[in-house]
Amino acid sequence: MDVEATRMLAVGLAIGLGAIGPGIGLGLIGLGALQGIARNPEARRHIFTYMILMAGLTEAVVIYALLFAILLAFVL
Repeated sequence: MDVEATRMLAVGLAIGLGAIGPGIGLGLIGLGALQGIARNPEARRHIFTYMILMAGLTEAVVIYALLFAILLAFVL
């Protein structure tokens, strides 16, 4: 395998594997929030606030993986 093919394989693996974990995490965050709201509807506002905060932090991991993939593809 030449260097360019290895680099593109690394780019694909970086963004692919970097998005799997946060995708599962976002699903679990949504599941937990919906279950919490179903059990205690009065706490909906607080649960929703924490859900949005945690979803944003989880999405940051995907953005880091994307930046790393772009760095591999175009800079190195």
